[in-house]
Amino acid sequence: MDEPLSIVLFSGTDDRLTAASLFAAGAAVLGRPVRILLQYWGLEAFCADRNARAAEISGDASETGAALFADARAGGQVNWAETLRQSKELGEVEISACAQSMDVLKLQPADLDPMVDGVEGIAGFLAAAGNGQILFV
Repeated sequence: MDEPLSIVLFSGTDDRLTAASLFAAGAAVLGRPVRILLQYWGLEAFCADRNARAAEISGDASETGAALFADARAGGQVNWAETLRQSKELGEVEISACAQSMDVLKLQPADLDPMVDGVEGIAGFLAAAGNGQILFV
């Protein structure tokens, strides 16, 4: 079995959420297990009342870049949340909320989108990553 692709999703901007969802989808299609740990602003994006809305674009993007991203969405590019839902149907994709981030943001599991599988600590996440790749987004 291939080593898992582990993604630490720290950012809650639309472009970075999209990038992480595309990596997850690609790995799932290839049959690699995917583990995503949601921290801080990445976790906040998975609140049940938020993830259907478009998030802001990273400050790294110029106005032109933000407009191009908006045009892609208007042209039918799938939302990052839908890409992750599809990834979970394609393969082994597990999404966990960081326990410490849950405490800091004063969130309960019921506050999160149902695609979040549970709450996990850093040590458990790193142990499950094994010798696989870890991406920080």
